[in-house]
Amino acid sequence: MPVSVTMPRLGESVTEGTVTRWLKQEGDRVEADEPLLEVSTDKVDTEIPAPAAGVLTRIVVHEDETAEVGSELAVISGDGEPAGGGESAPAQQEPAEQEPAEQQPAEQAEQPAEQAAPEPERAPEPAPEPERASPPAASGGGGGGDGESTVVKMPALGESVTEGTVTRWLKQVGDQVEADEPLLEVSTDKVDTEIPSPAAGTVLEIKVPEDGTAAVGAELAVIGSGSGAAPQAEPAEQKPEQKAEPAEQKAEPAEQKAEPAEQEAEPEREPEPARQPVPAQATPAQAQSQAAQTSAPAQPVGSGGLVETQQAPAPAQQASGNGQATAVDGSSYVTPLVRKLATEHGVDLSSVQGTGVGGRVRKQDVLEAAEKQRAAQAAAAEKPAERAEKPAAAEAKPAAAAEPSPLRGRTEKMSRMRSLIAKRMVESLQVSAQLTTVVEVDVTRIARLRDAAKAEFQGRHGVKLSFLPFFAVATVEALRVHPKLNASIDTEAGTVTYHAAEHLGIAVDTEKGLMVPVVHNAGDLNISGMAKRIADLAERTRTNKITPDDVSGGTFTLTNTGSRGALFDTPIINQPQVGILGTGAVVKRAVVVDDPDLGELILPRSMAYLALSYDHRLVDGADAARFLTTVKERLEAGNFEV
Repeated sequence: MPVSVTMPRLGESVTEGTVTRWLKQEGDRVEADEPLLEVSTDKVDTEIPAPAAGVLTRIVVHEDETAEVGSELAVISGDGEPAGGGESAPAQQEPAEQEPAEQQPAEQAEQPAEQAAPEPERAPEPAPEPERASPPAASGGGGGGDGESTVVKMPALGESVTEGTVTRWLKQVGDQVEADEPLLEVSTDKVDTEIPSPAAGTVLEIKVPEDGTAAVGAELAVIGSGSGAAPQAEPAEQKPEQKAEPAEQKAEPAEQKAEPAEQEAEPEREPEPARQPVPAQATPAQAQSQAAQTSAPAQPVGSGGLVETQQAPAPAQQASGNGQATAVDGSSYVTPLVRKLATEHGVDLSSVQGTGVGGRVRKQDVLEAAEKQRAAQAAAAEKPAERAEKPAAAEAKPAAAAEPSPLRGRTEKMSRMRSLIAKRMVESLQVSAQLTTVVEVDVTRIARLRDAAKAEFQGRHGVKLSFLPFFAVATVEALRVHPKLNASIDTEAGTVTYHAAEHLGIAVDTEKGLMVPVVHNAGDLNISGMAKRIADLAERTRTNKITPDDVSGGTFTLTNTGSRGALFDTPIINQPQVGILGTGAVVKRAVVVDDPDLGELILPRSMAYLALSYDHRLVDGADAARFLTTVKERLEAGNFEV
């Protein structure tokens, strides 16, 4: 019996996931619990195992497509069983229409002497084959009848989400859309996601425009199946201009088995582009002509420096599904995350080769392009550095000039993560009475201990020994003695909860923005355990491999503002906590030290500032001072085992 593979729940606040990679393809054999696909959310990247053994008969959600929790991703059937699922009817219609084509090889097998003669006649047949594949796709979108329509509604994107804002329509009125193809982008206060089309057909009406807000369940658009014949007439009129390309595009929803036949027929169509210079004034015609030429063996000719030449092969590659990298053009769809990464790293998307489905540019493509840019800039900077070693010091000045940011002079929409951070920070200041107390700490003993043990520590534990684990351990120990700082307030109930364990949040700077993973039960860890946990959480947070449980449940937060050289800061409390401790940069400077034998001495010491922001609704200034004094005394004593 066919088994459906569904999108699992990957966390309490995760309502959807994006298929980043299929580890198995249709027709492949898969065992129970064998990794089947990779799924990415805004908090975690993970593999989804197969729920049963069998043959992967149908993939419903393709790579780079988004699906809600509980929706069907694929169908696994037993050996010899047909694919199940709600869309099995259209799949059965197609083989029925192709029966005459399948009977021909059987008749030819009975007549071996005639096998060579029908071969040339079968090459042109794939042209009408895609035309027979199009009606089932259109009828499937209307629910089984011509002229019917399907309403696209705003889905529920979370338990507490009641509405969403349409940020971008990926299709316009009159455009053809396939089932499960991304139709629009929707943004809420928790997630930015794509809404797939529930059926195949033509977009007849858009009811909510871009930047418009709609409640959950409201109608967003209407997709009809009866107008499927209208788009087919347009390629027929353009047949002299793009004779090879429409056939490939129509064949995309059908079985890919027709592709070899199309490729065999291409040499016969090769002389056709000679008639294309007639509409030479149209730029799209030129691009289509170049796309047809690149499918021929003379492909190196199309590798010139023109942007149009690089972009033209994209439709052909999307239609053939060969998965080759293509350069993104202005009309290619790019996800908000990819656009944000490209902006932050100064990457020109038109120069990035996409490796996603249909040549779509993915996050990994942008990061690789940014890495190449940094390597090129570093190589270019080496030459001025070599000249700086020469007596002429003036030559080193051009290397020190900073490149202007590409964001200068631009206005763009805030990302979801940036908007969420802004909202939470303002809410924190509005609901709590916050102020900051600062103390100065002499960490010279810790600095000496660290210098003596950091090489051996890294070799033994595999992580670097920084000052942060010492600050974290001292903070957790102080929270045990001063539970007011390890509490939370429920203003509606009028209660205060003093937590039984210390769950320490660690602020981490990522490309998306500031995130706070949590070291749960931090009171059970020593210096080495704390160092490894912090390094692991920071790495997984920056590589987007953090789990939802890792970013929830914190009772107190530690932020290392000194990692970028800041002496101290006034951090904002992460609600519903009542305190956050900022650790400043450790710097060496002259300090007056009171020696019992020699009196007052001026010595170089390693000094740092600790800034505690606390909620005055629960914590008084004396409470904050006592907490900071406990942390200060623990650090200055320097009695840690590493």
